[in-house]
Amino acid sequence: MFKAEPFVTRLTFAASDRPEAQEALARLTQLYGDAGRERAQVVVALGGDGLMLETIHEHMASGKPIYGMNRGSVGFLMNEYSEDDLLERINAAEPSVIHPLRMAAVDVAGEVHEALAFNEVSLLRQTRQTAKLRISVDGRVRLGELQCDGALISTPAGSTAYNLSAHGPIIPLDARILALTPISAFRPRRWRGALLAHTAKVTFEVLESDKRPVSAVADNFEVRKVQEVKVAEDRSVSITMLFDAERSLEERVLAEQFSA
Repeated sequence: MFKAEPFVTRLTFAASDRPEAQEALARLTQLYGDAGRERAQVVVALGGDGLMLETIHEHMASGKPIYGMNRGSVGFLMNEYSEDDLLERINAAEPSVIHPLRMAAVDVAGEVHEALAFNEVSLLRQTRQTAKLRISVDGRVRLGELQCDGALISTPAGSTAYNLSAHGPIIPLDARILALTPISAFRPRRWRGALLAHTAKVTFEVLESDKRPVSAVADNFEVRKVQEVKVAEDRSVSITMLFDAERSLEERVLAEQFSA
């Protein structure tokens, strides 16, 4: 049960621009009011997983827990939508604390771009030609050349998103493991990725970056034409997500491993 504060009574809302999310925003604001960003105890996100990620990034500095309800197309990170007993549901919710990856990407001009990713950091080819990547872990080269459409590093919370679509493993939230997953690997064709300790520091070097440009994406932040990308977990940053009792994020991740 969520007990970070006394009984939660003050909410603020965030919604995607989808009609159903905007309708829910109007209705819930009418029913429960909106205490505003400063006074609210909990942020209620209305939309899909994309909106949830946007809300996490927007509110992570505040430390306020986020409770999502699905008013979008994909809602793995969201609770079921209902207008009834919202305060009771939030106060009975189970918290999941997640930590992001920190990306430091150097572009071909030498400029450094930093961003956080709660789902994954992915490298993607920008043209018809495959990307060529050299991958090092903790300063040691582990893969001298990977020819591919790209590669990604996923957090446990993000392991059921792009990582799973790229045939990466689903990771329990408390496993303290990161997934390193290739995207359409061409050479070595049989390499399926690796599981890394959450303390691992991973470096991607883009080979032939002038001929084979690559972009780096941390959740919804993109850098074009990168030549080096460093990724590591940042445990100094955290966000608390709230899930209805018996439908915790841990339970959803476990259930996903047994889905057809």
